[in-house]
Amino acid sequence: MVNYSSFDILGPIMIGPSSSHTAGAARLGKVARYIAGDNFNKVKFFLHGSFAKTYKGHGTDKALAAGVLGMEPFDDNLPKSLDIAKDLGYDFIFYETELEYEHPNTAKIVFTENNNEISVTGSSIGGGSIVITNIDGYDVNLTGEYPTIFIRHNDKKGIISEVTTVLAGFEINVAKMQVNRKNKGKFASMVIETDDSLPKSMLALLKGLEDVLTVRAINPVKEGDINV
Repeated sequence: MVNYSSFDILGPIMIGPSSSHTAGAARLGKVARYIAGDNFNKVKFFLHGSFAKTYKGHGTDKALAAGVLGMEPFDDNLPKSLDIAKDLGYDFIFYETELEYEHPNTAKIVFTENNNEISVTGSSIGGGSIVITNIDGYDVNLTGEYPTIFIRHNDKKGIISEVTTVLAGFEINVAKMQVNRKNKGKFASMVIETDDSLPKSMLALLKGLEDVLTVRAINPVKEGDINV
């Protein structure tokens, strides 16, 4: 009789034991890595709710780490992700915390490089699905299922028109758009989900717009699309 551990395959597309605590956590880590980019050497994971209570037993820590490293939920290396991260020179630290008004399966992931930090907060909402709720202090609502652009910009008239004009020039169709601002006339953000992939040349044009501060892109998550 074969003895299976909690990380053995439960089906064709995930490593167990829980779609929320492992498959969803891995996807959350991977989308967060898309948003943060590649320039980091330290990651702090702040775990809330059931993530905090059961992360070691359910392997949520390994799943989040695997996602940050670019692994899929069904990757055979997922149970070894923390060792792999250490071998690659990454410093991964996990904390139990309380985050107000968040889903029980929530993690705030903070990427650090030379004292520069990027934070991504998201939840695993069941069945391997996720939602990103905050990026660098800006409230958002995105799943990572569509090619997505997150833009932080000065809160000035005309900037939305400038951005959508660039997208139209590349024949990019907007599926969904969210806008938000912290203070009127200061800083704002927009999240644009599209039906089309996001060319690097288009992203470069967006970054070059006068009042655009940062541009972060999320393309559909596929196996092997993040290199570590």
